[in-house]
Amino acid sequence: MIGQLIVEGLAIGACYGFFAIAFVIIYKTSEVVNFAQGEMAMLSTFVAYHILVYYHAPFWLAFIITMVFAILLGVFIEFAFLRPAKDPTVLGLLVITLGAEMLLMGLAGWKWGAEQKAFVFPMSFQVTHEPIKGMVINDWDIGVFIAAGCIMVLLYIFFRYTKLGVAMKATQQNQNAAKIMGIKVERVFSFAWGLSSLLGAIAGMFFAARATLDPNFMMEPFMKAFAAAVLGGLMSIPGVIIGGELLGLIENFFGYAWPEWKPIVAFVVIVLVLCIRPSGLFAKHYVKKV
Repeated sequence: MIGQLIVEGLAIGACYGFFAIAFVIIYKTSEVVNFAQGEMAMLSTFVAYHILVYYHAPFWLAFIITMVFAILLGVFIEFAFLRPAKDPTVLGLLVITLGAEMLLMGLAGWKWGAEQKAFVFPMSFQVTHEPIKGMVINDWDIGVFIAAGCIMVLLYIFFRYTKLGVAMKATQQNQNAAKIMGIKVERVFSFAWGLSSLLGAIAGMFFAARATLDPNFMMEPFMKAFAAAVLGGLMSIPGVIIGGELLGLIENFFGYAWPEWKPIVAFVVIVLVLCIRPSGLFAKHYVKKV
């Protein structure tokens, strides 16, 4: 029983951490807390659903089209909503992303309706394996572990060894200095939003396959991913994955012992971490140079 709880906790925790990476990439680059992240993933997942159901396209084609749409969506939101704001405050940026969230949710409800839909995914939650007696793992779990691991490796290489990755880190440290060094900050922001939207879309498909698809289905995963980001540290991508795994384990064991209190675990984690260690468990504290 304990082994099964660990496997399930690690799987859903990997998905929380995976989605939290999308959230953190924007914050790491521009220090914008994007509360529209969940709805961006939701809308992209609906696009995949529409292509699969109405055009009967194979999943690989729907996936590619959805990834392109997700990138364009992220770039559009940064260009249309964030860039026109001149010297916005932190509160102003929050309001802008909340406005984008409401717009995307309303658009999805208008186009596809509010009823719940089944999302067809190659890695089924029902197909199970038993590598060890008494411990069951399904295709969905395997897919999440593989996706999270691959994304971690690729992002590490990207931020460590590519000019664009270094430019994103430099932009976060000091935008004015980055401009002086010839970095096109606006393009970096657009790229960060596009990349974040792409990763969020992949995570959204995993969440939709586990539950059901409707305009509100990403609200709970977003709050839990946010809790994972706060727990691991908003400036640490590896820390976010670890934070997601810890949150998944805590939530799973807590939910097994007291099922009625399971929905509040993420909120308790956010409050405790912000009170005890606001920078998160694994993030380094950076001081901006002025």
